Amino acid sequence: MRQFPLEMHHVAPGRVVEWRLRSTAAEAGGPDTDAPADPASRKASFNQDKHFTVAEESRAADDPVASWVAVTFEVRGPLDEQALARALLSFVQRHEVLRCAFRRLAGELACEPFDPAALTLDPGLVGTFDDAEALSDFLVERFKRSIDTLSWPLFIMGAVVREDSATVYLAFDHIVCDGMSMPIVAREVLTAYEGLCRGEAAELAPAPSYLDFADEQRRRYLSIDARDSRLDHWKAFMGPAGEFFPRFPLDLGVEPGHMYPIVNEASMLLDAGEAEVFEKTCLAVGGKPFMGVLGSVAVCLRDAGGPGVYRGLMPVSERGRGTWTNSVGWFVNTLPIEFDASPGRDFAQVMASVRAGFAEMIAHCDVPFVRAWELLAPEEFAARSWPYPVNFFSYIDMRKCPGAERHDEWRPTTHVWSARANGACSWFQRDTDGLHMNSIYVDTRAARRTMGDFQEALRLTVQEVARSGGFRRPVALTPQRRPVRGIPLDVAAFARRG
Repeated sequence: MRQFPLEMHHVAPGRVVEWRLRSTAAEAGGPDTDAPADPASRKASFNQDKHFTVAEESRAADDPVASWVAVTFEVRGPLDEQALARALLSFVQRHEVLRCAFRRLAGELACEPFDPAALTLDPGLVGTFDDAEALSDFLVERFKRSIDTLSWPLFIMGAVVREDSATVYLAFDHIVCDGMSMPIVAREVLTAYEGLCRGEAAELAPAPSYLDFADEQRRRYLSIDARDSRLDHWKAFMGPAGEFFPRFPLDLGVEPGHMYPIVNEASMLLDAGEAEVFEKTCLAVGGKPFMGVLGSVAVCLRDAGGPGVYRGLMPVSERGRGTWTNSVGWFVNTLPIEFDASPGRDFAQVMASVRAGFAEMIAHCDVPFVRAWELLAPEEFAARSWPYPVNFFSYIDMRKCPGAERHDEWRPTTHVWSARANGACSWFQRDTDGLHMNSIYVDTRAARRTMGDFQEALRLTVQEVARSGGFRRPVALTPQRRPVRGIPLDVAAFARRG
């Protein structure tokens, strides 16, 4: 399983069917916004509240912001459409966050769940496609136009049906899920479907509600203020300049305050054999594969004109070691990480620095990112986007996801999309085929040049680590014409912040 643009995913033509979720106890658009609060309603998480607020403000400014996370997977043999519909409905009923409507109550965002017993699915034929390219174009537009943060339901469910197979798709607004939810979606729907086809009920492990997670999070952190000692790590990371967001250190050709159309692209960095050797090389120096990739990213950014000290944001799962393993929701905290990757340091030294930086990051992982942002950078928090291109790194080993033992058969894939951006984000995935990279960045001439050079340099770097156990010698890349202010350019600055 890996993540790549939906446009790159080949889906064989067929008949497209969708199932629309409806509550028999309320209108599908959610409860009346003027009605009293439902006693069962609860408060949204910090991630959800910020996401919903941006959607509200964008709608009011007639400047809509949109994003979705989707998963597609394969069903072998003739599709039993009734069994799939029952599996999809069971999946939605099981996860409370998927059957919630969101609305403002006294300034706070409330989650009001619909009764699972009152939910039903209405099937509908969307169309029949004979051409794979036309089908791909349709699905891309379908996902973009069918998901609205401010309207329930917050996802669509469908299938491309053929005589001897089907491709099932589910696309979600980010407010109800994260990337790690997608393997859960594929496993649960397919496990339930296969059981129904055999006349059996699927046995699934408990999946506590994300709303319980959100309640606990708000109880712990809503009352803190900027003086709370749990924010000291963030303050130290911000340093004397007081910048909450670590800047992406290379030129993307963006102007302050502007948002741009995106480029969404993906590529393979290492094949399966190379990825295995890369992992062993990382383990040999006391690190993990994601540390090796992050260290390689830092070295490539440095060689392209960035600083020797890497400073970035890294999403970390909040699912824990069992509590929320099978739950769908937005279980992501975003944390600052900093480490030394200065010229002259070999692979083992950079890995030791990454390991120390990661340990320091995890030791201060308790405060939610959105809450820290609101308290420490209130002016930037009021904006609808991050203030400038931000250094961002994400890594997932898909081989460890729920259901991974059947990924070769189910062929699940994750797809992400955003309407616009003002920077660059890169996600790295390891699966049985190798190490992959998916990047979304601004569609400017400078960004295409910069990201193209960076991706090629990174590919050569991780391949060299797998081949020789160390970093390659730097090669000349496209010069960066716009120095980025606010980034420490030497080890002394790193040492001063401790």
